[in-house]
Amino acid sequence: MDLLNNRSSVSEFVLLGLSSSQEIQIFFFAIFFLIYVAIIVGNVLIVVSVILDNHLHSPMYFFLANLSFFDLCLSSVATPNVIADFLRKHKTISLWGCMAQMYFMHFFGGGEMSLLIAMAIDRYVAIYKPLHYKTIMSRRVLIVFLLLSWATGFLHTTSQMVFTVGLPFCGPNIVDSIFCDLPLVIKLACTETYILELLVIANSGLLSLICFILLLISYVVMLVTIWQHSSSASSKAVSTLSAHISVVTLFFGPAIFIYAFPFNGYSIDKFLSVFYSIITPLLNPIIYTLRNQEMKAAIRRLSSQHVGSWLIH
Repeated sequence: MDLLNNRSSVSEFVLLGLSSSQEIQIFFFAIFFLIYVAIIVGNVLIVVSVILDNHLHSPMYFFLANLSFFDLCLSSVATPNVIADFLRKHKTISLWGCMAQMYFMHFFGGGEMSLLIAMAIDRYVAIYKPLHYKTIMSRRVLIVFLLLSWATGFLHTTSQMVFTVGLPFCGPNIVDSIFCDLPLVIKLACTETYILELLVIANSGLLSLICFILLLISYVVMLVTIWQHSSSASSKAVSTLSAHISVVTLFFGPAIFIYAFPFNGYSIDKFLSVFYSIITPLLNPIIYTLRNQEMKAAIRRLSSQHVGSWLIH
């Protein structure tokens, strides 16, 4: 009964944010608002281009469109609330709002991790089995990969959150970040959390590290194979793989630093959390559009079609 009373005594968490200065808060509001608008525009543009342009109806762009959708969802979990908090004097979030934030952050993060692995498999088949590529990467296989990504995200977050929602919180209720995240909230529980901390390290940190190493090795092997062939097709493949490597590094790098050693209280974790959840979803569409001629051509076609349609009407 005491635990239940203690738990109910904390109905909300206080978010410290990035700065206490009102001028800097307004500056951050403007910056984060513009970044979020760019995230929405960039990722929606990729999704719409892949859906509407027949030239992009291939497995690689199927995965790219879904990656953009995951990025859009991941950034939307916390960013709108973060932007609004910059204009609030008291930055608070309800207990269940905090739980929902953590659940969906890890849901979409886990799904994106699985999707990046599927994208690496797609590139492996394209390079080593080019004659059987369309047969192997059939529509059914693509749907299976996508469903596995969603299932992975669900299992990844549920396996951690099922233990977190039952934790008793009796104060202090101050989260040293701009949004809720598992390591920061678990530290506030007024009970022993050693086993749960190990679960978070294994499920988020160690898993991210292992996936990152395996993906990096596989991409390096593919690059070495491509460099042995000097042709325009090989040059295009190198450009594609370079984009994949950049995105994988941007996604897994901060996640490893945040979750591999999540309970040591490094101040840089706050900025890595911002990078992971806000900056990476911004950079992904930039990387894929700037380094991909087909995507740039599709966006130009889409733009010209809409401009032409607007002029006719």
